[in-house]
Amino acid sequence: MPSGPDMMLELACGQGPVCGVDEAGRGPWAGPVSAAAVILDPDRVPKGLNDSKKLSAKARAALEEEIKAVAIAWCVDMASIEEIAEYNILHATGRAMCRAIEGLSVTPAIALVDGNYRFPLPCEIKTVVKGDSLSCSIAAASILAKEARDRLMIEMDAVYPGYGFASHKGYHARIHVEGLVKLGPSPIHRLGWAPVKAALAGELNLQLPFEEPAE
Repeated sequence: MPSGPDMMLELACGQGPVCGVDEAGRGPWAGPVSAAAVILDPDRVPKGLNDSKKLSAKARAALEEEIKAVAIAWCVDMASIEEIAEYNILHATGRAMCRAIEGLSVTPAIALVDGNYRFPLPCEIKTVVKGDSLSCSIAAASILAKEARDRLMIEMDAVYPGYGFASHKGYHARIHVEGLVKLGPSPIHRLGWAPVKAALAGELNLQLPFEEPAE
């Protein structure tokens, strides 16, 4: 039996373009959250699509290029740290998803959205738990969202050195904690996150586990 996502969910949606929607970067302590929407051509589906977290960096980069070349439409959007602070991470993610769908050159009839939360989006929605492992369109969106955000965080490593953003992309890592202890938060850190709050208070512990804000 073949493994990995396929186009069965897209076909089951019936008439009209179907876009896959996914996000990257809900958990990090720094940087924006990104979202992508992709409408694939059923006759030109790239081989090897999968949840972006299951792919190597080399495979993701190659697939990103192919997705952009053969997709009927695609768009990536990001919600800033200011939006995350104002609306919380869940709703900031929904705003980025909404803009990604609105930015498509073709209007979708339905969106297949990874997860189980029904964001207010500009078209009909079908949520799919673990969708990036089931739907090629969602998998493609997960790849575009992650690649776009990773590139930005690599750029931010040069703008705000000392935190190791290029290696961990804003997630929990020893070099990140050490940077926060030494330098304090940068302008792209999420001030509502527990470790960032602890750094501001001078209470950040290298060994202390942290829970992120409730979504």
